[in-house]
Amino acid sequence: MPTFLRTSEPGSRTGLARTTVGAALCLVGALTLAAPPATAEPARTTTTDPLARYHHQQLAWKSCLLGPEDTTGKELQQAGAQCADVTVPLNYDDPDGRTITVAISRIRATDTAHRVGPLLLNGGGPGGQTIGDPPWVRAAMKQVGERYDVVGVDPRFVGRSTPLDCQWPTGSLIRGAGDDRAGFDRMTAFAQELARLCRTHEGDLLPYATTRNTARDMDVVRAALGERRISYLGYSYGSYLGQVYATMFPGRTDRVVLDGLVDPDRYSPLLLRGTERANRHALEGWAAWAAARDTTYGLGRTRGAVLAVVDGVQRSAGRAPLPIGGHRVDEHVVPLVLFNGLSQDNDIAYAELARAVTDMRRAAGGHPVTPSPGLAGTLDFLLSGSDSSYGSAQAAILCGDAAAPRDPETYWRDVQRARTRDPLFGPVTHTIGPCAFWDPPRERPTTIRNDLPALLVNATGDPRTIHQNALAVRRDWPSSRLVTLRGADQHAVYGVFGSSCVDTTVNTYLATGRPPAEDVTCDRLSG
Repeated sequence: MPTFLRTSEPGSRTGLARTTVGAALCLVGALTLAAPPATAEPARTTTTDPLARYHHQQLAWKSCLLGPEDTTGKELQQAGAQCADVTVPLNYDDPDGRTITVAISRIRATDTAHRVGPLLLNGGGPGGQTIGDPPWVRAAMKQVGERYDVVGVDPRFVGRSTPLDCQWPTGSLIRGAGDDRAGFDRMTAFAQELARLCRTHEGDLLPYATTRNTARDMDVVRAALGERRISYLGYSYGSYLGQVYATMFPGRTDRVVLDGLVDPDRYSPLLLRGTERANRHALEGWAAWAAARDTTYGLGRTRGAVLAVVDGVQRSAGRAPLPIGGHRVDEHVVPLVLFNGLSQDNDIAYAELARAVTDMRRAAGGHPVTPSPGLAGTLDFLLSGSDSSYGSAQAAILCGDAAAPRDPETYWRDVQRARTRDPLFGPVTHTIGPCAFWDPPRERPTTIRNDLPALLVNATGDPRTIHQNALAVRRDWPSSRLVTLRGADQHAVYGVFGSSCVDTTVNTYLATGRPPAEDVTCDRLSG
């Protein structure tokens, strides 16, 4: 859901990828704008529709394969998908002005006699690519997938769509605030520089990088596909996008599944606040796992011993950056490596984190370290410009959606308070970011509709989109039903975690269009 970092993407059970690791906080000192709260789009008739040329465009479907090294394209091609570019206006207030493209992929329904329609996907972020997701989602849907056109959409400025790249030296808009005021001041300067780079390189696009414009693009995709309504599956930040779309375009959704819920009342650039306890729980769960495998990783025979190693690595990085590969890993980065490793509750992800901690411990002990592939990828993401476009798009959307506090002293006070509760994660979740130095949003955040008969999915220990978020959305949407995976520290569940209870419940809803009669709880070990 909502990623300031690289985490394991829905459907990618082994590699590191990107989803949502953060997205909002309560607005402090929010700007006063003249516009009223944004809700539904005004209705348009066919004869007066200013978007008619976009709604009625003819899509040119083509191979998704961009070249011999295009792994995503190969997977799409093997699954029988085709791709197209959908033209949308950059500025919906000026539909005759500049245009951009939104890239989509589609695996068509094979059971045409019982076809439901298109299922549009969003895998989170904001900033995460989704065009490659139809093959694994179609597999997760099992037989019911034959009745849907499964459609991946790279949102505007993401992936294969018209790009937005601020030429950052990092793929992430976040750093830990550090151990003292000097470290916090360094991170304030870092955040200010990221904002400056975006204004310099992409200032003409920034005002139009918003969730509301992404939802408008989704509706153009719907119309260009020739459909009256769409079904929708959104993970993490994608759950918020689904709520915004259903609010802005009432009556245009069919079956809606939201997995890893964002509470819209808390959506702003500081959404990570409030996740400290869940992340600490996940860290302790991983430490117990690593302790049971001390003969493999040598991090300690008890949970406490493993956690002591983690604390020792952080202290060492605070004294002097750890040389790992070609990178220098300081106290601002170590907590992010740990945070990054705690979104997926399975042996593969836990082993990856254990190898990363082992590497950092060796570096702290003065040993030369060639990082494991997972740690190398994370450090490249955080400490090089190889994924600048990801962080740039994420920041543009978060900062464009809602205002953030502007006074660094506000963040410093919050960091200091958070540090007393969790000295490792508190300075991460409360740190200052580039949104503190961004231009004001063009629109107010969407006031989400009162009710929708959607299916909501969340794990009790989700360290990114905490379970309380799902409970809040469930209260606001009494027609919805909540599927809870109990006992897992897992972000993104359907088709990802391997719970037959969750997957069957979701697939039954997609097959029938009827949510369960009541909320469903699935135990971690129930299959």
